[in-house]
Amino acid sequence: MNLTETFKDFKDGKNIDRPTMMRVLEDVFRTLIKKKYGSDDNFDVIVNTNTGDLELWRRRTIVPDGEVTDELTEISITEALELDSDYEVEDECNEKVDTEEFGRRAVMAARQTLVSRIMELEKDEIFKRYEDRIGDLITGEINQVLGKEVLVLDDATGQELVLPKTEMIRGDFFRKGESTRGVIKKVEMRNNLPVITLSRTEPMFLEKLMEQEVPEIEDGLITIKKIVRIPGERAKVAVESYDDRIDPVGACVGMKGSRIHGIVRELRNENIDIVNFTNNIVLYIQRSLTPAKITDIQIFPETMRASVYLKPDQVSLAIGKSGSNIKLATKLTGYEIDVFRDTDEMEIDDVELDEFADEIDGWVLDALKGIGCDTARSVLKLTVEELVRRADLEEDTAREVIRILEAELEDE
Repeated sequence: MNLTETFKDFKDGKNIDRPTMMRVLEDVFRTLIKKKYGSDDNFDVIVNTNTGDLELWRRRTIVPDGEVTDELTEISITEALELDSDYEVEDECNEKVDTEEFGRRAVMAARQTLVSRIMELEKDEIFKRYEDRIGDLITGEINQVLGKEVLVLDDATGQELVLPKTEMIRGDFFRKGESTRGVIKKVEMRNNLPVITLSRTEPMFLEKLMEQEVPEIEDGLITIKKIVRIPGERAKVAVESYDDRIDPVGACVGMKGSRIHGIVRELRNENIDIVNFTNNIVLYIQRSLTPAKITDIQIFPETMRASVYLKPDQVSLAIGKSGSNIKLATKLTGYEIDVFRDTDEMEIDDVELDEFADEIDGWVLDALKGIGCDTARSVLKLTVEELVRRADLEEDTAREVIRILEAELEDE
């Protein structure tokens, strides 16, 4: 058994800096020396991390024959001359120690300690290296496809990373050997092993893809102010330019969509709206609801709400598929957005809310008018849940209002 051979096996391919590796090997050998001699004070451990070679040297003071009082620190002149004929009394004698002197059992135990220490160091090194890279874009090869996750080999380091199903975009389907990309979402220790989790659903993933595709973002000429996503469906990105000569939206989209198309394909055809950021909240909300065209907006800063009025043919565009457009616009602007149909004329069979003053309490009518509902049909276009949320009514009150209005219109 040779500890230096064990060291050689580990020194290559391990992501541990040389000083640390040298210190570990020296500590292991000094432990052996202490067990055999009781002290390591007069021993030198010399490690060559480039070649894997190691030497042990014992230093003792040369004394006349018969005057050795401490064998750990002194050697007789006769023994010293057997090592080198040039030695004299009071010189320091340096004697090379063979590891075989420690015994097979001790060397085997030390070897196991060395292997264990190096593996622990490597785990810590991997954890620290990736912890500093949270948010970085990673390209890797699919190594294994499991039930709830995919294992990815980092192209740069060969380290195995985890891409859980919950961090995949709807429509993601991977086969072993394929290449994929993601951002490092978190790094943690599980059962004393470093686990690096990738994500393709985080807004940061879209941000890193845009940095890669749009040089102006990487150069700092364009800043991404905020990204909101429904992964695989739709995303909205607010951008701002620090150079008046650069159109941030045009730069991000590219000539004929050349820059954004690659990102859209990577995100499984996720619809990406690029919005020009502004501190003018009315304009910002208007831009955030693209592609819908807005007729009018009323802002209520104290409650962070906005009432948006649109032509009937624009309402569906503002809301989007499954409400995706308005949800993302709300997240992007920070304002709860209520959408109303803007009709020039009241429908022929509609009734003004004031006509129900004898059946509905005045404060309820005021609450309904406060959310833009002035007629019976405008109220009936909303669900009970919407009336409760927007008009701050009790559910029973909202249901009673709907019953009264429906009964009146049926009579009409």
